Amino acid sequence: MPRRAALDALTAALASAGAARDWVALDRAVGALSAQLRVLAASGPWSPAEKRALEALRAQHDKAAELCAAELELLGAQMHEMHANKAGFIAYALDNEPDTERNQA
Repeated sequence: MPRRAALDALTAALASAGAARDWVALDRAVGALSAQLRVLAASGPWSPAEKRALEALRAQHDKAAELCAAELELLGAQMHEMHANKAGFIAYALDNEPDTERNQA
């Protein structure tokens, strides 16, 4: 596969995983970047079109990092809320626990 097409495919993989909020696919795509870029770079100097494709890949990677940071912030807020309301969650769970002694058939 030509290098530009490979770079475009890497960019598309990051974009589609991010758009779908598919964290597993995004992790795989980001994790593969380093090795794949080393292989592509070993083919010699980058052409101007390949450099533009690299810039697009970098921009998409930055966007994915921002998306992950925003999701991390959201999850942190949810975890904080759950921790702050822990007693209420436990009381609710205990109140709705089935009474196995009264409901034996």
